[in-house]
Amino acid sequence: MNTFSNLAGVLLLLLAAPALAQTAPAPPLTASALAVGTVAPAFKGQDAAGRPVELRQLLKKGPVVLYFYRGQWCPYCNKELSQLQDSLQVLTAKGAQVVVVTPETPANITQTVAKTKASFPIVHDRDLTIMKAYKTAFVVDDATAKKYLRYGINLKQANGLDQNILPVPATYVIGQDGKIKFAYFDADYRHRASVRQVAQAL
Repeated sequence: MNTFSNLAGVLLLLLAAPALAQTAPAPPLTASALAVGTVAPAFKGQDAAGRPVELRQLLKKGPVVLYFYRGQWCPYCNKELSQLQDSLQVLTAKGAQVVVVTPETPANITQTVAKTKASFPIVHDRDLTIMKAYKTAFVVDDATAKKYLRYGINLKQANGLDQNILPVPATYVIGQDGKIKFAYFDADYRHRASVRQVAQAL
């Protein structure tokens, strides 16, 4: 009888284990920089015009400069992208290709392009796959999200998500060998990598 009870108990534990695993909460979404020298995560996406953007294919042509930005509502992002557009030839002259990733919806990307005159591909990271792979995504705390709302910025609406999520506006230079050659990662969104820094890294 005891043996039967023990076997029954083990069976119940085995049956329950998958269910417990499925209902376990997801780990918190926090941001951290990828180290120079590490292999850059592969990614695929589409730009605002629906054209495919794939890291592997881009690296066949030259190094890739990867930017992350928060949204068309962010004046610091608009300034950065405008300066990038103005100095784009400095980077392309070194054989680099620029790719920009954002969580904002395609409609908002259109506004970003209108504000910054951006001619480089901007990828809508709809499911946050790229942001998570590069560890730039983080959940905005409730107090900050409410503060943004008072200024008319609804992050969930801007990004088409059910959470208030933003990227750290990081910049990575990825060599043709697929490894990260330069990383700029500052949680303070007011601080951005300069085009000069990126050009030197190339």
